[in-house]
Amino acid sequence: MNWDLEKRHWPHAEASRFLRVTPHQWHVQVMGQGPTLLLLHGAGASLHSFADLMTALAPRYRVVAVDLPGHGFTTKGGSQRAGLAAVSTDLAALLRREDLLPQGIIGHSAGAAVGLDLIDKLPEPPRGFIALNGAFAEFDGVAGWLFPMLAKLLALNPFTSLVFANTTTPRSVAQLITATGSELSERQLMLYYRLVRDRAHVSGALAMMSQWDLRPLGKKMPGIDTPALLLTGARDKAVAPAVSEDAARKLPRAETRCLPHLGHLMHEERPDLIAAEITGFLDAVSAPQAQRA
Repeated sequence: MNWDLEKRHWPHAEASRFLRVTPHQWHVQVMGQGPTLLLLHGAGASLHSFADLMTALAPRYRVVAVDLPGHGFTTKGGSQRAGLAAVSTDLAALLRREDLLPQGIIGHSAGAAVGLDLIDKLPEPPRGFIALNGAFAEFDGVAGWLFPMLAKLLALNPFTSLVFANTTTPRSVAQLITATGSELSERQLMLYYRLVRDRAHVSGALAMMSQWDLRPLGKKMPGIDTPALLLTGARDKAVAPAVSEDAARKLPRAETRCLPHLGHLMHEERPDLIAAEITGFLDAVSAPQAQRA
């Protein structure tokens, strides 16, 4: 997307930075003061999805939101840098270079997997990790090999993203969001519409899907001892709460909490509630650390 054309529509445009850290040209938003929190969006979304949550968190934290490679306004710098391991490695380099190392990591859906994989690539682990409907599991059965195969085929076709971007309508976007179990405002839906009308963004999302592999993350979960809160929405139709429950059994210091009446995009539906959950959890895990210090 053309930033000069879109910035008048984009939430918190005044907080945006464009940072060249090999191999990507990153779009990052930074706002607020205090301990640094890193916010990572899911596949096919962008940092815009955290707009209201950032507003809620900024009075207490320095909030850092990042467009993942190929998404939103981050220009992907390598065709083979869209998979989980590559994204978390490149993200760690960005955070070190720009002095944005987080005390807390919040990830939504696929962004939760990125955040969890990022932890052991940082100089120091964060105080806490929070997942919002974390997508920690591969597809089951036939979908486990069929969906990635289709994504690879689509990503290799240069016309796929063009066709998708040109045929998307506001109604189809609204239907897609509703299918996740969430209800968003017209303003929120229009931002998604503007996003998925962009050919580069669609191409970036397809590239991530085609290179996604969660098996290495699953193997290293038992060694990640960062305190973790895995929040799920009872109405989520995209990622079942059981996925987070299974991940919590593998992680040494994880707890789950299911929030009623919320769907996959819980942080957009109730940013106030999610901010309170994040703040309460980080306060709780930080207190024992402060006492030991």
